Amino acid sequence: MDRDVLLLGIAAVLAGLTATLVMLGITQSLFVLVAAIPTGAAAYFMWYQASGRMKEDLRARAARERASAGERRTPGGDSRFAREARERARARMGDGGRVGADGGRRATSGRTRGRGTTGGATVGTDAGMPRGDARRTLGVDPGASQSEVKSAYRDRVKETHPDSGGDEDEFKRVNRAYETLKER
Repeated sequence: MDRDVLLLGIAAVLAGLTATLVMLGITQSLFVLVAAIPTGAAAYFMWYQASGRMKEDLRARAARERASAGERRTPGGDSRFAREARERARARMGDGGRVGADGGRRATSGRTRGRGTTGGATVGTDAGMPRGDARRTLGVDPGASQSEVKSAYRDRVKETHPDSGGDEDEFKRVNRAYETLKER
């Protein structure tokens, strides 16, 4: 927000300078008009960025290009996690297009489909990761208590969260590891 206000202020100053240069160019020398052109362009582009219109236009242009190229979006996205989920779903497909013989529920699972504690969708009690891999991902010993697991999870999430500059795939892996190791 502060950056946008600053850009709008600079754009206003440049617009005023452009108007002054145009007036001087008309009354004094046509050469001054040459200096008004880049100043006016800079004012316009700063306003265009600060107003948010540039971002909107770029998104609209990308959507049009995807539509015209006939690009088909994959459900769930193109991340590694989404691809793995689609592969697991295909592997569970049974006869007649039904998901598995038990209608998509795991026979060993006491939980139903829902939202996990980390906000991601969970299916069954195992989050798709062996316990040894989960312990290595979080960096805990095999005999670690639930409080140690939770503390290690929080530390790893801070390191790997995409909003903090971390890797999205690693962040998802940390969440799956925590889902595997937490008490049910």
